[in-house]
Amino acid sequence: MQAFPHIYRVAGNAAGEGAVTLTSAGLDALQSWPPAEFGGPGNAWSPETLLVGAIADCYLLSFRAIARVGGLAWTRIECNVEAKLDRVEGVTRFTHYTMRVDLHVPPGTDEEAALKALLKAKKTCLISNSLTAEGEINAVVHRED
Repeated sequence: MQAFPHIYRVAGNAAGEGAVTLTSAGLDALQSWPPAEFGGPGNAWSPETLLVGAIADCYLLSFRAIARVGGLAWTRIECNVEAKLDRVEGVTRFTHYTMRVDLHVPPGTDEEAALKALLKAKKTCLISNSLTAEGEINAVVHRED
């Protein structure tokens, strides 16, 4: 890992109508539209879905790193995030999100250690740590037989 601080650069451009195009050096361009709730098409990534997706993505990457360092055996993990956007004191913002995490582990895995790793990943995820929205996690470890 590189020393802190890390700097990330993204450029966005748009016309009067249509998608916003996001670019960053070395990455494919990404198209974003308003979500259906704000009059968009509803079939494309939006700033809202990108943010909620970033919570899931960062959580999964955090878990993977924690499991690797801790030598935790696992076969697959799913993370589903639901986030609530609301108006609070005249400001539209995400107020709460819930993560449903299902971890599948092979026989013989210490399920308590696996659950601790799942909870630690929530505490170390830099995206969720950067939000003012309250977050909760519902984590379940499934032993595969």
